This record gives sequence, structure tokens and C-alpha cells, in this order.
Amino acid sequence: MDFTELHARECVRDTVARYTHAGDGGKLTELAECFTSDGTLEIKSRSSATGRDAIVEMLGGGATHADPPRVASGAKFFQRHFVANLTFDSITPDRIETRAYFVVFGPDGADHWGRYRDAFVPVGDHWLIAHRFVAVDTTAPGSFLEARWSR
Repeated sequence: MDFTELHARECVRDTVARYTHAGDGGKLTELAECFTSDGTLEIKSRSSATGRDAIVEMLGGGATHADPPRVASGAKFFQRHFVANLTFDSITPDRIETRAYFVVFGPDGADHWGRYRDAFVPVGDHWLIAHRFVAVDTTAPGSFLEARWSR
């Protein structure tokens, strides 16, 4: 592995971390900036959005921080995404394809988990998401994600 590939891999890891932290903090505009301007976020069997504004709209779902998801235990809402086993399947100077597992925790424990399949492309000094495919494998009973999807 040469320095260029090592640098590209670290840029991808940085984008994954920025996406995760932005999403957990409810900073959807920052999350969308992890995508190319025409990037796509696709959620298996649910929805798809292309372009940063559309991604923000899809994920926002009309909710605000003043209207957080309901939590079964009554505890204050939060979410923390953990991404594991990031695997680089294909690396070229113009595109990197990865896959990873994720689990999302909230105040009542593990809420939902699944897989990411991503395509990254270089944009300036960054590697941004051109396409993210999210497959939610399952949700926990009383999941805040499931409650949001049923609205």
C-alpha cells in the first residue's frame, strides 16, 4: 500500500466518522455535506434521496430537537451510531467501495442495526459519499426508528 492509498483510506474513515457524529447530533446539513452534491442516500425497502437538500429533507421527517422521538423508558433521547468492520472492497484513484456494519444505541440500549454499502469519490481534499445503501437488519422492540417509520 502506498501513501496515496493510505491517505485515501483515512479520508474515507474521516467521512464515515463525520457522518456518524453529525447524524447523532441532529446536524443534518453537516451529515449531508458528507455526500457529493449529487450523492444518493438509499434505505433498503424504504426511501431514497439524491442531492444534499433531499437527504436533509428525507432524514428530517419534520422532526425538530423540540420534538425528539419518544423513548420507552421515558429517559432523555439520544442516539449513538457505532460503525464496525469497515472493509475496503475496491480502491481506484477515482472511486472507493466499502461495506460496514452499524448499530445504533439510544437510552434504552441497542435500537437498530444493519449494514452500509458505500461508494466514495474524491472531491477536493476529501473523499465524499457518492452513494450510501443502508440495510437495516432489524429493530429492537419499542425502537425509536420503528416508531419514526410508522408515522
